[in-house]
Amino acid sequence: MGLVFSDEQEELRRTVRSFLERTSPESEVRRLMETSDGYDPAVWRQMAEQLGLQGLHVPEEYGGSGSGFVELGIVLEEMGAFLLCAPFLASAVLATGALLDAADPAARAELLPGLVDGSSIGTLAFAGPTGRLDTTPSPSPAPAPAPATTEGGGTTGVAGTAGAEGAAGHGEPLIVATRSGSGDGGYTLRGTRHFVLDGAVADLLLVTAWADGGLSLFAVSGDAPGLVRSPLPVMDLTRKQADLTFSGTPARLIGAEGDAGPLLTRVLRLACVALANESAGGARAVLAQAVRHARERVQFGRPIGSFQAVKHSCADMLVAVEGSRSAAYHAAQVAASGDARLLARAAAMAKAYVGEAYFSAAAENIQIHGGIGFTWEHPAHLYFKRAKTSELLFGDPVHHRGLLADELEI
Repeated sequence: MGLVFSDEQEELRRTVRSFLERTSPESEVRRLMETSDGYDPAVWRQMAEQLGLQGLHVPEEYGGSGSGFVELGIVLEEMGAFLLCAPFLASAVLATGALLDAADPAARAELLPGLVDGSSIGTLAFAGPTGRLDTTPSPSPAPAPAPATTEGGGTTGVAGTAGAEGAAGHGEPLIVATRSGSGDGGYTLRGTRHFVLDGAVADLLLVTAWADGGLSLFAVSGDAPGLVRSPLPVMDLTRKQADLTFSGTPARLIGAEGDAGPLLTRVLRLACVALANESAGGARAVLAQAVRHARERVQFGRPIGSFQAVKHSCADMLVAVEGSRSAAYHAAQVAASGDARLLARAAAMAKAYVGEAYFSAAAENIQIHGGIGFTWEHPAHLYFKRAKTSELLFGDPVHHRGLLADELEI
């Protein structure tokens, strides 16, 4: 399995990079991260209508272009390099991935075209109050909150803590789905999902909830009654999160009851691959910033890049960044191949290695810049915050190394 891109893939990279140079300069990133929505609807439409990015990996029958995960990884890498403020990870990766994986052709035919053409923004809500994956409800009341446990199967929480979320402390699932009783086959949801990516702006909410048959996936309209969105304070202002509270909110079952557990495992593995590619792009950008500053900053009559300590730092960054790109590219190719067993290993490896490498490079970039690197006016802290949150998103490196060890039986 090679790591050489075709001419068409390199042209895709150049096209996306040129688009982001115009639409996501630092000034625009700073403007959007201070807004409540966190993205520009006009740019979102251009991404869909002019470039077809939201449907790049979606089959043509649903309005997509039918490309693969390698092409999606290329796009995400460029987005990470430019810190694009847009709900792409939530909508084009999580929500679209969940619909593509669900055993519900009718739901795919109805909901995917809107995500592909940019008229709809989706997200996937699955985390409990600590950020862990809600997969283990308590069967009976308990006097104290149930401890969170790590399951060997290997799904992860959105806020960075690994493993599964237990009951809410009173023997009840965190969020439940009951049949509406209207005879139309509908359901109502009660409970809260936490740390939902772009949960404040999505108009298609795919929510995991506990039904009689087990953990299930439901679709909820963004304007449904009984839905309350609570935006969260976050370290990385370029990626918004929200809590979603449901109080008798009408919902539609996607697939069959009890299907959500295996689906989440597969979707979150692909999300880890996507995030690794995005992080590889960010790591590439901070390396370029550090090298440029080392060449231009003169101290004691010579560029600071001529000092051995700075040379070593830049060389270490280069090794980490190139390794990150290799790991991310490999994982994207495995995802495109459809090999589930190899994907479990490649996703865990890429998420663990690339997340740490990006954060290390972002921190070293600040050190090389010196005092100016710590200021609000310099972009170094924007990448540092994105790197740290991305390192924890969908599970931290320690968790993913554990998953890899389980897969390798060591």
